[in-house]
Amino acid sequence: MRLSTKWRDTWSTIASDVDSRRSERVTIEGDVFDVVRMGRGEPLVLVPGLAGSWKLLMPLARRLAREYEVVSYSLRGDRSRGRGGPGDSRRRHVDVGGHADDLAALIDRLGMECPAVFGVSFGAAVALELAVEQPGCLGSLIVQGIEERFRTTIGSTIALHVLERYPLPANSPFLNQFLNLLYGTKPEPGPRTDFVADRIWETPQAVMAERLRQLRQFDVADRLWRIDVPTLVLAGAKDAIIPASRQKRLAQGISGARFESIEGAGHIGFVTHADAVVRQVHDHFLRVKASV
Repeated sequence: MRLSTKWRDTWSTIASDVDSRRSERVTIEGDVFDVVRMGRGEPLVLVPGLAGSWKLLMPLARRLAREYEVVSYSLRGDRSRGRGGPGDSRRRHVDVGGHADDLAALIDRLGMECPAVFGVSFGAAVALELAVEQPGCLGSLIVQGIEERFRTTIGSTIALHVLERYPLPANSPFLNQFLNLLYGTKPEPGPRTDFVADRIWETPQAVMAERLRQLRQFDVADRLWRIDVPTLVLAGAKDAIIPASRQKRLAQGISGARFESIEGAGHIGFVTHADAVVRQVHDHFLRVKASV
């Protein structure tokens, strides 16, 4: 989990103010990805979820940047504009593995040597796929809101049907119910709830639908044995999308993995319970260093 010597000087120019953010664009095989970097310390790559891009991770990233050098980026499709359009004009992926290849290429292009990788929700599937197929890319793994084999539910089937066929206004009853599921409870109105809704709907519906289809094919159950890095599986105790019990089974399938439940948190606990998540990340880093 160290930075290659030839890149260290470039990264050291990041401003000391942890709230400052450096943005750049990185080209991978002709496609452009937005990258944001902030803070100093051990590198930590945050992989965003199904919707909201890296912007939804900013409250968590700012807290983590007090101790770590945090990097996040746009998944393929996140640079699109508009809710109902076809999304990015770039090459599309047919499965989660393509996103994992993007992540591996990004880590290499930024000159990071075996960083810690932290994926949430859809991004956790991407991080898991990277860990089982290209374990040499990362030094440790943290995932939240995923299981080893995505299980299609009535809710996910309905969500896919609606996202594919019906343009939704921001105040639609469907969206409100979807947000309730993400929180694990009915959220209190206010700036944070507005922030989550605004960030989610910056991702086009077509892109969200495509990622749901990719998740329905996701399965690393028979490849978990390949993960050979320190692993932390975090789960919101009130996660209504993927229950904590199923995430605990994921941890049990990874050699040496540790499972932690965040009390009161739902699927987007990385937003609503960011301080608790940061404490778990910090503890994970300490355990990794102690084991070296």
